[in-house]
Amino acid sequence: MLNMDVKHQVVIHTADMEWLDSPAQGVSRKPLERESAESGHVTSIVKYEPGSRFDQHSHPLGEEILVLEGVFSDEDGDYPAGTYIRNPPGSKHSPYSEQGCVLLVKLNQFSKFDKTSLRIDTRATPWQQGIGNLQVMPLHNFEEENIALVKWPAGERFKPHSHFGGEEILVLSGEFIDEFGRYPKYTWIRSPHMSQHFPYVEQETVIFVKTGHLLSRS
Repeated sequence: MLNMDVKHQVVIHTADMEWLDSPAQGVSRKPLERESAESGHVTSIVKYEPGSRFDQHSHPLGEEILVLEGVFSDEDGDYPAGTYIRNPPGSKHSPYSEQGCVLLVKLNQFSKFDKTSLRIDTRATPWQQGIGNLQVMPLHNFEEENIALVKWPAGERFKPHSHFGGEEILVLSGEFIDEFGRYPKYTWIRSPHMSQHFPYVEQETVIFVKTGHLLSRS
């Protein structure tokens, strides 16, 4: 097991991690949390080299993907950087990448009742006004789980707050900051239920955020 105790905060600067080989040739990954070696609950940064592919496989409790770089593909289409994908429980596909890509991948973390299939091109989706000067792009919500992109303008400071049900962040651009540290691009942060912080930024920063989903694991 790796980083499966959600009662403790985890901060990983994924850009500093080494790539580890997967069972598929040309596909490597950086594990962030993992229940077991090749099954169960997994969150990883995954890289496909150009021309690499994965055999057809199923997702017993769903698969969530955010395309970070390049173009990811399967038999249903091509998904460029910025695409948010949800493959519901019981779905299957044969993924590949002709030009190569880098992904955030979360496996087997859905409720069995969450049957939503999504393909969202966040580059073509309008931002909505959030609290203060923040801009928000809602991606999905189900029961207590909420998922969004959040854009912070340079110099924005957010009020101190707590995270009911926990919070998970991947910094997509810029640098996210709070009283505990500085988090550059591709830093992954998982904060437990009712944790608190005072976040701010000095430069424009975009983060991928999930909240509320850790309560059931606490």
